[in-house]
Amino acid sequence: MSVSFLIETSHLTKRFDGVTAVEDLSLHVKRGEVLALLGPNGAGKTTTIRLLLGLLAPTEGTVHVLGYDMRRRSQAEQARARVGVLTETPGLYETLSALENLRFFAALYNVRNAESAIETYLRLVELWDRRHERVGTFSKGMRQRLALARALLHEPDILFLDEPTSGLDPAATRRIRELLLDLKTQGRTILLTTHNLDEAERLADRIAVLRTRLLVIDTPEALRLRLYGRRVRIECSAPCPQALEIVQALPFVRHVAASSENTLLVQVESPEEQNPALIEALVQAGAKIRWVEEDRVSLEDVYLQLVGDTEEEAV
Repeated sequence: MSVSFLIETSHLTKRFDGVTAVEDLSLHVKRGEVLALLGPNGAGKTTTIRLLLGLLAPTEGTVHVLGYDMRRRSQAEQARARVGVLTETPGLYETLSALENLRFFAALYNVRNAESAIETYLRLVELWDRRHERVGTFSKGMRQRLALARALLHEPDILFLDEPTSGLDPAATRRIRELLLDLKTQGRTILLTTHNLDEAERLADRIAVLRTRLLVIDTPEALRLRLYGRRVRIECSAPCPQALEIVQALPFVRHVAASSENTLLVQVESPEEQNPALIEALVQAGAKIRWVEEDRVSLEDVYLQLVGDTEEEAV
């Protein structure tokens, strides 16, 4: 089945006993795209994943995955056979070895050349040498890597990752992230939910910020420009009292603020073209400039600007 978008929702809404978990969500994900869903606890990220997988029926709206109508049980089952899922809790059989776990799931998915596929993905997640050990002896990071191998075993068209590094230590988080970066370079289609903003920025082509409703969706860089524009940080070696007033008077300056008595943050359209005139005006006013650099706003700043820092109970 050939479709323009591998994931497509229109006005998707889910309510639980009068409480709205997801409201009027419309989004599209292309083949080979990595989309990160961000939002505070209770924003509807996990509920959205469950709706996309056909595990929950929407209250309103439509949801299609790989062209299948996920509101219809038979079509949802066909779609689920072609997707891979990695959740925060891996759900592996702890009394079985890593090899036995993957053999079991390979049989469920009717994976061709199962032994070859199992070896490929156990090597990918760096667990081939531990393949005969019981999963109950694995660390949480090792279990997540094994669960990722399981999710990839049948070569899914889409990979759904729900908080894949939640609760992992820094070393385990880094290994999972490196694996996901490898998958991205292979052109995999991935929908990712995460609270880790650095992870989202490294992995995602686009970012969707949810707070029950979709607040915004765009590339990380476009979100920065939309909210903050381009900013230049200018640090002087000594205070220049008149600097703020002089910079504000320049016609190409959109906004200026003093982050300290020696430092200005200046928003302009094009630093490459306008920095020379900006610096010249400051030097003529007696400012002793120590350095000038473009100020890169963090994704955390963008996120907090959109949703604030209030955390709610998860839905």
